Amino acid sequence: MNKVLLMFFAAALFLFTACDNKENDIQQLRSDLPNTHVVEVTEHTNASNYTYMKVKEKDNEYWIAVPQMEVEDGTILYFTRSMEMKNFQSKALDRTFDSILFVEDISQIPHSSDGKISHPNVEATREDVKVEPLKDGYTIAKVFDEKESLEGKKIKVKGKVVKYNEGILDRNWIHIQDGTGDQGKHDLVITTTSSVQIGQTVIAEGTIALDKDFGSGYVYSVLLENSEIKVE
Repeated sequence: MNKVLLMFFAAALFLFTACDNKENDIQQLRSDLPNTHVVEVTEHTNASNYTYMKVKEKDNEYWIAVPQMEVEDGTILYFTRSMEMKNFQSKALDRTFDSILFVEDISQIPHSSDGKISHPNVEATREDVKVEPLKDGYTIAKVFDEKESLEGKKIKVKGKVVKYNEGILDRNWIHIQDGTGDQGKHDLVITTTSSVQIGQTVIAEGTIALDKDFGSGYVYSVLLENSEIKVE
């Protein structure tokens, strides 16, 4: 009996020490990365294109949403860029969150040793695409070149969907590319209530808006708003 008790207490001491060491490691990371959120996943679920996670940061627990990823409870994650949504209703989960952070740069490794925060890269990575332009529309390069004269006007653009975020600020966000435009002028962001899939070629008809600032560094020099979408 004494031997069994000894083994039990040894196992309990090991678990306590392991948990204590893990917490010490997290505290050290927070000290080393003062501008980075260091969080531990306590609950998670996948729905639609997102992974919803309840995370713990110091003494606080809150919800975040990221593009769907593989994760386990207990995983330590890092991020610096997010946008808070209050009273956000997830149709996929049939649930309303009092507050949730949509995270742009979630990672399982620290972002940088100095913890500096940079503004989000709101444009998508340039892809090797070539889309035949519309006869009665604009190429993405032409939209950027003529953006001042197009502000407030309704136009058509055709492109390939390279990035898609659903249900943020009561709208869906689509990035399209058509193979035109220099770096920084190759990716057009569209807002709509329509749903699409990455890889689809779409025709978007909406109104051009300039220099839209949604906070947290999310600034768009050109945006095609309230667009109607036709999938080819």
